[in-house]
Amino acid sequence: MPNSTTSEYIRGSAYGLAAVCIWAGFIVVARLGLRTSLSPWDITAVRFGVAGSLLLPYFVSKGLALERLGWIGLAAIVIGCGAPMVLLANLGLLFAPAAHAGALFPGVMPLMVAILAAAILKEAFSVRKRIGLALIVTGGIAIVWGAGGTLGTPQNVGHALFLAAGLAWAGYTIALRAARLAGLHAAAIAAVISLALYLPAYAYGSGTSIFQAPLSDIALQAIVQGLLTGIVGLLLYGRMVRILGASVGSAFVALTPVMTALMAIPVLGEWPSAIDCVAIALISVGVYVVSGGPLPARRA
Repeated sequence: MPNSTTSEYIRGSAYGLAAVCIWAGFIVVARLGLRTSLSPWDITAVRFGVAGSLLLPYFVSKGLALERLGWIGLAAIVIGCGAPMVLLANLGLLFAPAAHAGALFPGVMPLMVAILAAAILKEAFSVRKRIGLALIVTGGIAIVWGAGGTLGTPQNVGHALFLAAGLAWAGYTIALRAARLAGLHAAAIAAVISLALYLPAYAYGSGTSIFQAPLSDIALQAIVQGLLTGIVGLLLYGRMVRILGASVGSAFVALTPVMTALMAIPVLGEWPSAIDCVAIALISVGVYVVSGGPLPARRA
């Protein structure tokens, strides 16, 4: 962590914890919407209707950045930060609880980034990353075991969708890193293109069925999905990294599975099992290691 005063560290940590709460809230609130009156397609439409509209002026001023991304990079941005990734995560929540989503989606995503970075950007896959890999894979196996111990259960469908969403997000991260694009610029590209492509298809297929849901349900999704997750969370994370540095900042990602499981208890009444708790702990430690969190210094 760069040299900073105690007050700066507290301020940076507050930004990081707020960002983690928003990421966890994205999963928990989506699960809540699915259990009440909304479908995965509804929630995705609300998210990008709000985020795309709010980020449209920023997108117009910055453009597509096609000269930096290329067509493949642009596709990775739209798929990994746009409607396809959100749909995968929301569909997974139809089959598996929020705690599993927190562990297998944002929890496993840093590992997928490390693997893709090694394959595409030729970054070294260090011993530290291999240790993190072992911990994350062990945690993932524990979650499958806790869901019934065998493949083919309904929860496994959700697990596969969460992992697919994490892989899509990892592809977005690699494209972002390769093009050296600002996170908010990439989010604007994904949100506006999703607004332009997904919402017309959604309106054609669903019509006005979303307006049969209570206005409070729609408003909650609009605030958490569109405003907080789509915009505020990215800004908070960026400020945290600027204050604490990339290593310490990225380690905050490890808190997301834990925060998701904790938030799911009062909001959804979903208590993680003992195996789930062990799995979440293993994945969180693995993410911390993979993402470059500081380790205790060795004494001479």
